Amino acid sequence: MQKNIFLTIKNRIKGFHITRSVFAYPYVLFLMLFVIVPLALILVNAFLADGKISFQNFVDLSRDGASLKVLGHSFLVGIVTTALCLIIGYPVAYILAKMPSGGVLVILFILPMWVNFLIRTLATRAIFQAMGVALGEGTVIFGMVYNYLPFMIMPLHTTLSNIDKSYSEAASDLGADPVTVFLKTTLPLSVPGIISGIIMVFIPTISTFAISQLLGGVFLFGDSINDKFNHGLYGVGSVMSLVMLVFVLLSNVMLKKFNKGEAKSSVW
Repeated sequence: MQKNIFLTIKNRIKGFHITRSVFAYPYVLFLMLFVIVPLALILVNAFLADGKISFQNFVDLSRDGASLKVLGHSFLVGIVTTALCLIIGYPVAYILAKMPSGGVLVILFILPMWVNFLIRTLATRAIFQAMGVALGEGTVIFGMVYNYLPFMIMPLHTTLSNIDKSYSEAASDLGADPVTVFLKTTLPLSVPGIISGIIMVFIPTISTFAISQLLGGVFLFGDSINDKFNHGLYGVGSVMSLVMLVFVLLSNVMLKKFNKGEAKSSVW
């Protein structure tokens, strides 16, 4: 009797197979709890006013000139930060892509990301205070560039490293000087990395709220959203969050279409 029970258990154990999909269940659960549910709550609160479904929150935001002004200022800060990250990050990524050990050296730019961004920002603030630098718009932009520069370097380095060297070699053999080779071959082929880097820097910049407050007390759109929620204005804050979500979705759609266009052009 015991032998039969043992054989039955043994056969069941042999018949039990763990598929790859099993390992995805914890991630799906995490995604549902911390991504899908919060987004659903934001969507519901955006259309909920006084216990009724309406567009009142959208109307309140359209009449809130201060929030719209903050959004415009956030766009300006985001453009300046993204431009500086591109100006600094492209030469760095280009040099690292040309170096044999560039893949190892790029880790030096990624290392700060292993530290919590709040700690990095507080350390940057302490350095400015120790140097006697007045906190303001300039220090905020410096902190933005410091925190988001790796997001520009990584996609650029990946794109530049994957460019076939035969293109530049062929251009050089045809008599093109180094500047022409760069402008006619390397730069156009690196556009997907540029677009990806711009999106990865611009969107977080205009939605941040900790860096702007700690490094200069500058009020950006992310600070405005945080302020709305802190004051119990969940409806308007949810609408503002949806605005940011729309920007993220549009940027991803543009990047996807651009990559498809690049793929078709490369095929032809």
